[in-house]
Order: sequence, then C-alpha cells, then structure tokens
Amino acid sequence: MAKDRLGRPVQEEVLEAALQLAGEDWTFSLLDVVRTLPHLNESSVRTHVGSRCCVDAPSHHQHRWGYFRRVGRGIYRIEPEFRRRPWSREKPKPAAMLVRESSPAFLVEAPAVPSTIHAVVTESEEWYVAECLEVAIVTQGRTLDELMVGLREAVDLHMEDEDPAALGLSPRPRLSITYEFALSGR
Repeated sequence: MAKDRLGRPVQEEVLEAALQLAGEDWTFSLLDVVRTLPHLNESSVRTHVGSRCCVDAPSHHQHRWGYFRRVGRGIYRIEPEFRRRPWSREKPKPAAMLVRESSPAFLVEAPAVPSTIHAVVTESEEWYVAECLEVAIVTQGRTLDELMVGLREAVDLHMEDEDPAALGLSPRPRLSITYEFALSGR
C-alpha cells in the first residue's frame, strides 16, 4: 500500500483533499487534488483518484476504495457514504500559498500544468488493455506492440480536436504507460 512520507496511506490523503475541495454538489477536479498534495508523487495521486478510489474505473487493482465516481473529464463526485465536511469549512489555499515555515522563503510552488497523459496497462484473458486516466480512452490489443500502436493512435485521434488546456494539460502532452500485474502470493 502506498504511503506518504509520514506513513499515512495515500488514499486517505487523497480523500481528505477531495473533501476539502468539494463544492456543494460534492464534486472536485483531479487537477485541484494534485495541486493540493504537492508533497506526493503526481502519478500516485492521479492513479488513486482516477482508478484505485473510483467506483466506475475498471477493476484492475488488487486494492480499491469506492470513494469517488467520475462525472466528467477530470471531474469526480464523492460517494455519499464518504461525504463529511472537514473541521474547517474554509477551502484549502493553493499549493503556492502553503507556508512550510514562518518565512516566505519556504513557499511551496504549485506544480506546472501536467505535461503527461497516464495510461495503465493490464492483462485480461488474451488481451492487453490500456486505460488513460486524464482522458476518456480505453483500447486493447492481443500483443503489447499492437496495444501500443492502438493506444498512440487513439490518443492522437482524441487530442486532434481537443484543447489540451481545457483538459488541464500542457499544449504537447506526453504519454506515460504503467504496466500493472498481480504478484504471485509467495
């Protein structure tokens, strides 16, 4: 289980950030959660929100928490059983305003606009399946090579008529691929 530097599970920090960011309709954006948790690996936060903690994501992770439901591109809603307001009703400050020490010299800068589209590859029966976390793309292939060609084509086609900034991405995003598989229980 992934943990932050203080030993807390990442999914707990992701849920707390989502609760603080959620509007009246209990929705929040993936990009806001990433920016609120600059001390965590951006890929880990994205994977947790878009896959490990999302009830309508494919079930390719061994451990899952049904905290969120995807309601739009990069927009998620907290599931009713996990809705609670944090101690303070005040919205969290952007990461660039978080002060680690009493001096302004210790400000944490918000991460730059993400320049990567993340895809998770899993094996399902006789197919390899790739799902992108930032954009609505799922594709498959009988071999990894076939899958990579299809994934690149699908991303190129999807981005052809899209404004990357509207998706919270840089103008020329890269594609990062993670291959996940279950370990044998030794």
